[in-house]
Order: sequence, then C-alpha cells, then structure tokens
Amino acid sequence: MLMSVEKVNAQWRANVKEFFKESLNDLREEIGRSYDLVRTKGPSQFQFWLIALVVGAASGCAAVAFRLGIELLQSTLYRTDDINHLHTHLGTVNWIWVILIPTVGGLLVGLLLQRFTPDGRVRSVADVIEGAALNGGRVEVKEGLASALASLITLSSGGSTGREGPVVHLAGVLATRMSGWIHADAISGRNLLGCAVAAAVSASFNAPIAGALFALEVVLRHFAIHAFAPIVVASVAGTVVSRLTFGDVSEFVLSSRTFLQFYAELPAFFILGLVSGLVAVVLMRAIFWADQLGNRLEAALQFPAWSRPMISGFLLGGIALMFPHIIGVGYETTARALAGDMLLYEALVFVVLKIIAVSITMAGRMGGGVFSPALMVGGLTGLAFGLIATGIFPSVSGEATLYALAGMGAVAAAVLGAPISTTLIVFELTGDWHTGLAVMVAVSMSTALSSRMVSQSFFLTLLARRNLQLAAGPQAYLMGMYGVATVMRPLDHEHAAPFDQLEALVAEGTVLQTGQTLRDAMPIFDRTGAAFVPVVKSARGEEAPDIVGAVFQVDALRTFNRALAATAAEEHS
Repeated sequence: MLMSVEKVNAQWRANVKEFFKESLNDLREEIGRSYDLVRTKGPSQFQFWLIALVVGAASGCAAVAFRLGIELLQSTLYRTDDINHLHTHLGTVNWIWVILIPTVGGLLVGLLLQRFTPDGRVRSVADVIEGAALNGGRVEVKEGLASALASLITLSSGGSTGREGPVVHLAGVLATRMSGWIHADAISGRNLLGCAVAAAVSASFNAPIAGALFALEVVLRHFAIHAFAPIVVASVAGTVVSRLTFGDVSEFVLSSRTFLQFYAELPAFFILGLVSGLVAVVLMRAIFWADQLGNRLEAALQFPAWSRPMISGFLLGGIALMFPHIIGVGYETTARALAGDMLLYEALVFVVLKIIAVSITMAGRMGGGVFSPALMVGGLTGLAFGLIATGIFPSVSGEATLYALAGMGAVAAAVLGAPISTTLIVFELTGDWHTGLAVMVAVSMSTALSSRMVSQSFFLTLLARRNLQLAAGPQAYLMGMYGVATVMRPLDHEHAAPFDQLEALVAEGTVLQTGQTLRDAMPIFDRTGAAFVPVVKSARGEEAPDIVGAVFQVDALRTFNRALAATAAEEHS
C-alpha cells in the first residue's frame, strides 16, 4: 500500500514537472513568435502601449540623468552645494574662474561638435519637429548624442539657455532606436517620437498633462485619438521617474496665493499679452540676428568653427562678472520674479541682459533650449508690467506677482507657439490653478500677435530659415518629400514620353535634375503648361545631359493627393 502511494506521488510530481516544462516551452515559443511579429509586422495596439511605457520610462530616466548631470558638473565647477542659488554664489567666486569656466566649456563644445556633427550645429526641438514631419519620426542619432553632451557642458559651465531642448532631442534618439528595432512605419515612428518627447518634458518639469499636450501640439502638431493614449502612458511614466527621483514638488513656489482683485483688472492682462508678444518677438529675432552676425564674422575673420562656442563663452563670462544672473538656466531669477522680490529697474535690466545672453549662447552654437530663458524673460516682463500697473491703479489691482506669472506663460507660449501646453506647464510648474483667467488672456493675446510677426514659433521659424516650410502645413512641405527620380516614368516605361519631345524640351531648358523634388517640378508645370518634363543626369563638361525619364504632371498630382490623404487620415484617426 505504501509503495503504491509513493508511486502515485512520484507520478504526480513527474506530471507536474512535465506540465510546467511544457508551459515554459509554450511561453518561450509565444514570446519568440511575438518578437518576430513585432520585428516583421509591427506591434499591435496593446503591444504598442507597452512599448510606449518602456520608451516613456527610458526618456524619463534620460531627462533625470541629464538634469542630475548638470547639477553635478555645475556644483563641481563652481564649488557650490546649492546650485539653486548659483547666481548669489558667483559673487564669491574669483573673477578669473567666472570667465575661464564658460570659455573652456565653449572650447570643449566646439571641438565636440566639429568631431561628431557635419555642420557644427547642436540638434534641438526644431530637429525633432522636422523628424516627425519629414522623416517618419526619426532623428539623427550620432549627432543627437553629441548635441546632448555639448548642451550638458554648456549648461554646466555657464551657457544661458535651457535644458528642455537637448532633453527632447535625446528622447527622440531613444525613440528612433526603438522605431528601428520594431521596424515601425511612419505613423508608429511619429507616435513613438511623441511618446518620448512627452515623457522627457513631463520628467523635466514634473508636468504630465503639459508633457503630453506639448508632444501633440508642438511635435506631432495634431491631436489624433490613436496617438493620445500611448503618449499619455509615456508622459505618466516619465513623471513617475521624475517624482521618484526629486519628489512631487513644484519647480517654483509662489510666496502667496495670487487672485484677480476685480474682473475690471482683466483688460490689463490683455495689454500684458500684447507686450509679452512683442518681447517674445524681440527675443526670437535677437537670436536669429546674432546667429547671422556670427556667421558673417566667422566668414570675414576666417576663425575656425570650433572656436565660435569658446568666444561666446568668453563673452558670457565677461557679462557674468557684473550680472551673474545670466549664467545657466536662470531658475533662481525666475523664482525671484514670481515672488516679487525685485525692483522695477532690476526686472527691466535683467530682461535686456537675458535676451543678450541667450542670443550670444545660441549664436555661438553652444547648445541648449529656449523654453527656460523664455520663462525667465516672461516672468521679468510680467513683474515689470505688474509693478507699473499696480502702482498706477492700486485700488483695482491685485499682486504684481500675478502679472509675473501671466507674463511667464505669455512669452513662453509665443516663443514655443504652444498656447495650450505652455499654459498648463505654467500651472504645473507653480501649482497655482487659481489664476487661469489672467494667464489664458495674456497667453492668447501674445501668441496671436507674435504668430503674425514670425512663422508661428521659434522652432518653425528656425526651420523656415533652413528652407523647410512646415508652418503652412502639409501642403507646403509634402512636395519636397518626393524626389523626381521616384515619380518619373523611365524611358522604357510602356507609357513613356516620346523621346523626340523630351529632347526638344531639354533644348529649350525645360528640365529637372535627378536630385530635385516635386517642389521644383510643380512651378515648371504651372509656368509651361507641359504635360511632362524630362529628367536628366548632370553632364560633365560640354556633354549633353543624359535623359533618364520624364515626370508627368498627372503622376505628380496623384502622388501629392495620396500624400495629403494619408496625412489627413493620420491626423483625424
């Protein structure tokens, strides 16, 4: 009887062992099939949400690491334990170090960019927008990593920019890697890029709502339902990473609650919005003007490109000797503005100095973003306006700090061209949701005014200066995505253009080169009324160009219509 029980137990254990072995093998095979399916056919919706969670967590970690890296390097270089009061501490630092640190930092940035980027330019949010619109959600990887390191050095050594630009592009690099790994199509690639951006912004500012909307409003530039859920998942993941590291605290703490005194005070915020819009335009145009001046000086004086950031660092160090407030991101000065701890003339002087410092940093190709500087300039502008307004009409005015808060949002929204997400970022940065009317009024007026004076935002204007017209919408840039070589009918096509007519068009100069796009072809069709235009390869010397095919107007229009339809389907799905 005992032997029978032992035999039954042994058989039971063997059956259980075999069951778990088979289950483990089935699980391994299922994981393998899922892996192959994701690699070959792309992820399903649920799988994509899991991937969005991973990308969000990774991007949040990258943003946190970037911020901690800045704090570590900054505290080491300037020998301070409290970088939140770096500007105050700089008054005790030997003047040689104040100049030397940003100068050497600029030298390192210049050498790094010369080695790893073909054009010596730091990648930022504008390049992420370009990647979303034109490159299927992909950004440059090697150049992006070099730009992140360059921006880390810049912000640690005294560059007067912000950390959100490099963090957003670094997150874009992670999304690009993931898109390549899962063989994502253009729509999935753009959505992954949006996920990474949302997580990076939310982790940088502890602002999950604004992070998600920033990715939709600024990077993807649509609010399609299919993109919303994974982007929100990623944004939450980035926020969790940030809060586990820094705690659930607001970036700025207001000294007291700020309320509108009377609704009669609202017209003042309309005026503040207009003033903020003008200040934002001045900030943007100053950056572009300084960059043009830097290009001209570099060409005229023939100094090497790698020395350009070093020269800018030296200039910043010289300004910081008297005005240390221009060093770094500037959150200490912004916090003082929001607390009202500043006189009128100080606020006005710091606005001018910050615009100059940001322009020098950007013109020197040192790296960094424009959002944090815009917050500082906006806060100072709003405080100055508020001190004047409350001084003239004390009986119907609230606190001047409310104007600082509204000005901070208004200038930043105009610079980013993102009124929705910027308004929410201001609320989440300060934790003050009671001043919505004032902030919304100022933001709406500033963006309405500034968008008439630049190409909607700093980023889109920057792209327009590179001849990438994204501000006007898909109809303005889709043509440039299709090369004539991909649309043309070759000479051996069954419906090819008659060769003698092609030769006649070549003789009269009506031709397209193989490297041109439909953007170049459509004006020729409009001007000549031709049904087709020959495509030629460039000839050497005096040889006649080699005709390789022809682009038919009907084919060009068909390609353009399909592209528009696909874009509309993506944005409204």
